[in-house]
Amino acid sequence: MILDTIVAATRERVSVLKKVKPIEAVRQAALVRAEEERTASGGTFTFPFERALTEGSMNFICEIKKASPSKGVIVEEFPFVDIAKEYEEAGAAAISVLTEPAYFMGVDSYVTDVADVVTIPILRKDFIVDEYQIYESKVLGASAILLLCSVLDEEELARFMVLATELGLSCLVEAHNEEEVKKALAVNARIIGINNRDLKDFSVDVGNSIRLRSLIPDGVIVVAESGIKSADEIEALREHQIHAALIGETLMRSEDKTKALTELFGPVRGLQVKICGLSRTEDITVVNNPAVRPTYAGFVFAESPRRVSVSDARNLISQMAPQIQAVGVFVNEGVETMAHLAETVPLQVIQLHGDETEDMIKQLRQLTTARIWKAVRVQSEDDVLRWNESAADLLLFDAYKTDAYGGTGHVFDWKLLKKCTKPFILAGGIHSKNVARAIRNVKPYAIDASSGLETDGVKDKEKIFHFMDIIKKVRN
Repeated sequence: MILDTIVAATRERVSVLKKVKPIEAVRQAALVRAEEERTASGGTFTFPFERALTEGSMNFICEIKKASPSKGVIVEEFPFVDIAKEYEEAGAAAISVLTEPAYFMGVDSYVTDVADVVTIPILRKDFIVDEYQIYESKVLGASAILLLCSVLDEEELARFMVLATELGLSCLVEAHNEEEVKKALAVNARIIGINNRDLKDFSVDVGNSIRLRSLIPDGVIVVAESGIKSADEIEALREHQIHAALIGETLMRSEDKTKALTELFGPVRGLQVKICGLSRTEDITVVNNPAVRPTYAGFVFAESPRRVSVSDARNLISQMAPQIQAVGVFVNEGVETMAHLAETVPLQVIQLHGDETEDMIKQLRQLTTARIWKAVRVQSEDDVLRWNESAADLLLFDAYKTDAYGGTGHVFDWKLLKKCTKPFILAGGIHSKNVARAIRNVKPYAIDASSGLETDGVKDKEKIFHFMDIIKKVRN
């Protein structure tokens, strides 16, 4: 069987690697990297791969591989770094990188090269048969490794999982049948991947993931692997509470990764866009372009590098396409002043981005017909829940930073928004690399971007056009 041949070749490969670089040297390098990561995250590992697979109703692990034993060479041209960047922009939760050289034409350094250009976690996909490869995976920059129930016995699985966890690596434990699922559960696997491909004849049955899902308790993350090609298949996986799908060939062959993922996930209807912090005539020219034209444009009246004067705001808004609604952003401003500016600038929306209270919102409501948005800087779920009954028309959730009220470029934990019962706008570090993922996972009423569309503190025309292009593909 081809699997036995690959495993034998892998053992030989590892034997050669050990002679080139002894295991103790690799182990020490892995421990140093692990300690650096643990220190940077406050003394504990965050296991980003596991968090990424539970962000939304369906999360995608997009695979980078040049060839496979069943398909041969998949793509002749292989700009794998560019492919990784496309995957992230398309909304991938994680990227799987094949490093097996003989049958998948992989290279170990692919992991490092990809990790250097994306912010999402990397799964190193290889045939792990030795502790050496686990240490090596940590050094390469992986966040997770693949462990195969068809290759490892229960003792090896358990031992490898313990080692990986000690290094801050997650383990995707792959099973093909009921017996292997039970083996994965016996070693307390936190993530179980169900491979739909029969290793004997390479035939594919996506229903295999659905059948075996019933054997896995709710606390375990479940990933469907191999052969997934249609939106109907993704919907079936979603209906059976399968957390993620690992997709390789379908995406590798696609010329437009964002469009391909949208076709699989399904479009997100009705999303609105706000571009905030406009301050120049050039900015207005860009947002007026039909290829951009957001629903809302934000003008900052508070202390900020993007602050505009009342006269400048009035001038800029007068040049703006009538379809775009003007939003005035205020921080701890008096209600009478804001109501007056809403009438005279004019503004269709007043955005309260400071420490304003519910009483202030109610007072403002009596003074203006402009809609009122309340920005909430999120540190915990309590920050979200206490505004569920607000009189504001919309809530806007932003990242918390001690010395700033907004425009920081920081992202917060989107999972904290799950119990919000009001329509809301998502802000905080939104840019081209994460907007597709944010739209699909968070499902906000609108997306608000500012610093993520700038270069050196100035709105960047190319970034704005690219950002809106991604959004249009995700929406349509």
